[in-house]
Amino acid sequence: MRPGALTVGTVNGAALLLSVAGFGATLWYGVDQPGNALAFGTLIALGELARWGAAPGEREPAPLAAAGALAYALLGTDAGTATTHGVLQTVAVVVAGGLAGIVPHLARGGGPDTDHLARRVLTAAFAALCFQPLYNSGAVVEHLGQGPPYAFFLLLLLVLTALCDAVLAAVLLRARTGFPFGPVLRDELRALLGIGSAVCATGAVMALAVAAAGLWALPVLAVPLLLTQVSFRRYAAVRTVNRQTIASLARATEIAGCTPHGHAHRVAALSAAVGRELGLSGTELTVLEYAALMHDIGQLSLVDPVEGGATALLPVEEQRRIALLGGEVVRRTGVPAAVALVVERQADPYREQPLPARIVRAVNAYDDLAGDGAGAALEALERLRLGTARDYHPDVVESLARVLARGGAPGVTSAVAG
Repeated sequence: MRPGALTVGTVNGAALLLSVAGFGATLWYGVDQPGNALAFGTLIALGELARWGAAPGEREPAPLAAAGALAYALLGTDAGTATTHGVLQTVAVVVAGGLAGIVPHLARGGGPDTDHLARRVLTAAFAALCFQPLYNSGAVVEHLGQGPPYAFFLLLLLVLTALCDAVLAAVLLRARTGFPFGPVLRDELRALLGIGSAVCATGAVMALAVAAAGLWALPVLAVPLLLTQVSFRRYAAVRTVNRQTIASLARATEIAGCTPHGHAHRVAALSAAVGRELGLSGTELTVLEYAALMHDIGQLSLVDPVEGGATALLPVEEQRRIALLGGEVVRRTGVPAAVALVVERQADPYREQPLPARIVRAVNAYDDLAGDGAGAALEALERLRLGTARDYHPDVVESLARVLARGGAPGVTSAVAG
């Protein structure tokens, strides 16, 4: 069994055991304050029902469900009345609401993967474990009261919970893909500044609002986030269409016979993996992937196609001319200017290139030079290493070698991995 599979199994197994314990304890002792449990379970289910498709790079496809789970974990009072649901009932309500919300998605053949559910359960359990025992014992109110110190305590718990979720996400992604843990964790931590901070803040505000005004505060706070979620879903759909359009444009060189079948896809996948290895994330990775998909589009402007589409074997001046032609084509497609810049600069000496252009150049050369066998792939890497004096940045070449040694990018078979 691969170590990555063992890690994923451990995380999912821990979430499953915790869920079973939560349901068992709740069934044995009964449901405390069933009105609260029903209200928050319904909120979590609605959040899962309204989830958007898990697009690449999407950190939280169901923010309303995540905020509802966090709010229930941090709920201490309901309109001034102390709550008694505890940690295990929190887990049971989060699992029940999540399962109720994903059933329609599963019926349509979609729905979240097990990693998403495991993270939700473990993160909610962590927040509840940090808050519920202290609050129910009276220690929080006794030492902090209900003023600014209490709000600071909640803020501290939110930060710890967000860090817990980021570490879990990085561990699972590392196990699934083989990407190095450091860059993956940095990527997850950067994402906390976006949807992660909004989810945490909304969850805390929900808990405080219910404590002061009762359950009537939930729909008031949930509707704006639900509308925002629907808007983001439409945005995600538009972004998916853009990605598909760019992928179609990239295939134009294959259809025209300018490049081998699958070349653009392989270069894009390997470039993204190398970019992660070198610490790129978010928008930088998107620009890199788009540029890698369209890096050969300048060949459509040539009268005589390059033999085999292997631009890495051409003279430097010819490579630059094709790159400039490609940049001009990309600018006419409406793609962000940063993508066109990478395409234009891919044939420059690496000391003059931005990092994405360095990556595209090295990966494109590797795919042009590598054959189907391990010997040709190793020879291609060696030729890249010999070209580090001027053409290929040494750090990029070594990062590419590490990615290939791990088996290449997801969906791309490597002959080097052995």
